[in-house]
Amino acid sequence: MKVTMTVNGKSMSGEVEGRTLLVTFLREELGLTGTHVGCDTSQCGACTVHVDGKQVKACTMFAAEADGATVGTIEGQANKDGSLNVIQQAFQDHHGLQCGFCTPGMVMAAASLLEVNPKPSESEIREHLQGNICRCTGYHNIVKAILAASGQEVPAVAAE
Repeated sequence: MKVTMTVNGKSMSGEVEGRTLLVTFLREELGLTGTHVGCDTSQCGACTVHVDGKQVKACTMFAAEADGATVGTIEGQANKDGSLNVIQQAFQDHHGLQCGFCTPGMVMAAASLLEVNPKPSESEIREHLQGNICRCTGYHNIVKAILAASGQEVPAVAAE
């Protein structure tokens, strides 16, 4: 079946089988490999994207379900001139990544959070990230990065 969606502001379409996951369509059909496949079971959050403004794990949604939708991926987060957006820059500045595998999902989750809560507390950030797993950082610098991206003071976070 043919699916058409707006991805990062551009109309895109392709042929998919009914069982094709959104993450597979994005990566294999559209070449947007920034959305990672970590677990295929909705546990890790590496495949987090935005569908019609909502945070979604693309490994648990069929591409056909996104037909006609507006989809945002990590590739669409950069500024128009290609420079890092405020969230991406904060992750770099505050060492909110190590191996980088979870980073696209974390950035997309952070963007969702800051859209609905522009000045989240540390505990609100940690609660929002519960569906995203990072095996490298211990989350402290990710939390700092999101606080910085929200324009808040970045205090020392416990257990550094």
